[in-house]
Amino acid sequence: MPKIVDHEKRKRLVAEAAIRVIQRDGLDHATVRTVAVEAGLSVGSLRHYFSSQVELFAFCMNIFREQVEERLSTIVLDDRILPSLLQLLMQFLPIDEDRRTEMEAWLSFTSKTLTHTELQHLSNELNDGIYYVTKYVIDLLQEKKLAKPDLDYEIEIEKLYALLDGLALHLILQPQRLQAERVERILNEHLQSLCINQAN
Repeated sequence: MPKIVDHEKRKRLVAEAAIRVIQRDGLDHATVRTVAVEAGLSVGSLRHYFSSQVELFAFCMNIFREQVEERLSTIVLDDRILPSLLQLLMQFLPIDEDRRTEMEAWLSFTSKTLTHTELQHLSNELNDGIYYVTKYVIDLLQEKKLAKPDLDYEIEIEKLYALLDGLALHLILQPQRLQAERVERILNEHLQSLCINQAN
């Protein structure tokens, strides 16, 4: 009797193996062969799901996107708007091992979009997701009447987006200079500077 393969379970097995390889060796080493070995599968079996390394890269980045979305789903916005928004923004910064792995993988993935244009669409989606979070922050500050009335809406979204991006990059490139507490203070002071009474 032929063996029945649970494809969703198999893909999850592959996902877990891919994450282990990326955490240990980096995204560049997450090849079909190395992930197959890590998952205890044959290369042929893995190619049933991913015909190329590019497809595997895209799959890995979607795994990390799901992890970020899962973290975001745990953030509850309460009456203390600024602390809640601060915690929301901190989810995108590499301040622990898991988030550092995500960011390092993201930087490797971004560099690959220069030579693999078929990845550009996913790259744009991931970047747009971060942009829309910063837009949501500014929108909420205005909706709750906390934002200064003379804020340049579009510019403030771009400034917050750039700040978040820059802090993430600095945390990866110079972790000895920036600690989580300092980054949190920088973000908090920026949010406060957008508000009328610097309220919470």
